[in-house]
Amino acid sequence: MEYLAEINGSPLGALKSKMARMMKAGKLISVIGDEDTCTGFLLGGIGEMNKERKPNFLVVEKDTSVSEIEETFKSFVQRTDIAVILINQNIAELIRHVIDAHTNPIPAVLEIPSKDHPYDASKDSILRRAKGMFNPDDFR
Repeated sequence: MEYLAEINGSPLGALKSKMARMMKAGKLISVIGDEDTCTGFLLGGIGEMNKERKPNFLVVEKDTSVSEIEETFKSFVQRTDIAVILINQNIAELIRHVIDAHTNPIPAVLEIPSKDHPYDASKDSILRRAKGMFNPDDFR
């Protein structure tokens, strides 16, 4: 409980509160990934269409252009019904400059591994940014 009390007065506490309100409001998780990743999340129930009949996922295949991935990411960032964007890290590498430009806490961007590409924390720009916000001594 002390930990929760400490973060409630901080920017992390504000983010936690905002995320909780968004989840109550029915915000979505979106996915940009390979076929296996998208299929898994869709089977888990995340698939939705908005009023304009645009899905909250993009299956990236060999012939998917980088510009299409960029545009999809940018459209997910602009959508008010999306709270979290999951993206395979190897795909995030293709649009790293666009992900680095996204500085708002919501939608949160989480880079995840794929079946063929393991997760590498050193490549995750969001994780690097988060590490820069905190002093390790604060958690001892």
